[in-house]
Amino acid sequence: MTELTSFTLAEARDALAKKRCSAVELAEAHLAAMEQARALNAYVLETPERARAMAQEADARIARGEARPLEGIPLAVKDMFCTAGVRTTACSHILHNFVPTYESTVTAQLWRDGAVLLGKTNNDEFAMGSSNETSYFGPVISPWRRKGSNADLVPGGSSGGSAAAVAANLCLGATGTDTGGSIRQPAAFTGIVGLKPTYGRCSRWGIVAFASSLDQAGPFARTVRDAAILLRSMAGHDPKDATSADLPVPDYEAAVGRSVKGLRIGVPKEYRVDGMPAEIEALWEQGKAWLKQAGAEIVEVSLPHTKYALPTYYIVNPAEASSNLARYDGVRYGLRVDGRDVTEMYEKTRAAGFGREVRRRVLIGTYVLSAGYYDAYYLRAQKVRTLIKRDFEACFSAGVDAILTPTTPSAAFGLGEKGGADPVEMYLNDVFTVTVNMAGLPGLSVPAGLDAQGLPLGLQLIGRPFDEETLFALGQVIEDAAGRFAPARWW
Repeated sequence: MTELTSFTLAEARDALAKKRCSAVELAEAHLAAMEQARALNAYVLETPERARAMAQEADARIARGEARPLEGIPLAVKDMFCTAGVRTTACSHILHNFVPTYESTVTAQLWRDGAVLLGKTNNDEFAMGSSNETSYFGPVISPWRRKGSNADLVPGGSSGGSAAAVAANLCLGATGTDTGGSIRQPAAFTGIVGLKPTYGRCSRWGIVAFASSLDQAGPFARTVRDAAILLRSMAGHDPKDATSADLPVPDYEAAVGRSVKGLRIGVPKEYRVDGMPAEIEALWEQGKAWLKQAGAEIVEVSLPHTKYALPTYYIVNPAEASSNLARYDGVRYGLRVDGRDVTEMYEKTRAAGFGREVRRRVLIGTYVLSAGYYDAYYLRAQKVRTLIKRDFEACFSAGVDAILTPTTPSAAFGLGEKGGADPVEMYLNDVFTVTVNMAGLPGLSVPAGLDAQGLPLGLQLIGRPFDEETLFALGQVIEDAAGRFAPARWW
């Protein structure tokens, strides 16, 4: 059974096609692994009966020679995606036992292509966090541990449950959402591949909204090829989402293994931040060497407004969050705490339903959007955002094909180690990732090495708008050179 859970998605697809295993056997192996790994708290809801039914249908289609692109592939879904008839809470108490009557476009396309739903994964409440410690259902525990230590580590956030599930072989792939690094950062922390596609590449319809101009769905997988396979099913135009791009979806898998000879890879000098560990600098140098050996040209570039990205992001992000979360008031769905009148009902419901980090961001967002401060904060942040976007446009118009940076400023840290007294300490984990969301660009994190304590580190590739194919080609070069990384089982 463990052999079945150690397949890559591509290997499982081939095994099913050649009938070396059945979809039901594949699903049962993963359901058993999930049961044995509950200490990780990666899933907030398991759907074994639905998984078995979907797997049986997959086997029937394979037997008839009607297999679809993801036929019988067991996947996990972040609890930000609405799933018809399956509880969806965004890991917040305020969406207590909310069961949608509709399916998000991204997950509907996965089921259309034959994938099997194993369950909903844990995430930071409303995707607000960098460590998956703010979930109403408790923190996710990383499957990785430091050498010689039994201390629990965070898997990164906000999509920590999806990342942990993929890294621990509890699914063959998973969906995530990325608002400021919430796919790429946990992918780096857990030694897997995570892609934040171009804004508009995947529909946001049916995904619980956090910051609408920043949110984007994307895949987690154990290999670059697997991520490419998943993106092809997840991507596409959706008339229900006004921000969805009406562009054809390429065959991303065909780009994996493509030559990168002659590509110009930019290395931004502004990403050499003060206090960056020597291990991260060395990893970055190694990544440059690998790409150069594969025939790419490395050039230094400048993104001068990078230093303003983090403060700008933490104005735009809470502002949009406060607007989106205004709908949670106890009237139509979710938690309701009664009061003497409607105003007190609102106050009590939101006080009981929202966790500390969500309340903090709602307060900040409401403040920066208020009449006396809108121009000073939100309007100015939007102007700086435009300058950040122009920095990237200048690089790409100068002939740069992609940009290489570290994904995170460190490896995974321990539960409770950061953000207790000073939330800004936690926010600094997003220093290398937020620019990508601000500019709406695609970003791919690929595992590239281990630190001195045996924890995975990732490299990030940033691409031109809607050019995920180049990122997959470059990501494969890094994966081939670095190898793959898996945690030693302790759970």
